[in-house]
Amino acid sequence: MTDTEFLDRAEAALGAIEASCDRINDQTDADIDNQRVGGMITLVFANRSQIVVNLQKPLHEIWLAAKSGGYHFKWNQGQWLDTKGQGEFFAVLNAQASAQSGQALRFELNAS
Repeated sequence: MTDTEFLDRAEAALGAIEASCDRINDQTDADIDNQRVGGMITLVFANRSQIVVNLQKPLHEIWLAAKSGGYHFKWNQGQWLDTKGQGEFFAVLNAQASAQSGQALRFELNAS
């Protein structure tokens, strides 16, 4: 994958996270504060716990840090897959965000 392809796919994922946060905040009482600085998004939940999603441009990876630990995702077979077999990016984000918020939350690539 070229740097441009990585950035296109990774930026689409970050944009989807932001759009999902807007939708979740409109449709639920989850109250997720999302702050983006460059290639990093920090999600802050009502209980003050956080999830950080960060682009690792030199490695062509997306990293996710949650209370349960850290995950590294590479583009493979048309999706962002964990490098240690923990699953697809949005499935992991959904599980971790739901656990940290205490309610079922759904982030998705096509959130608009």
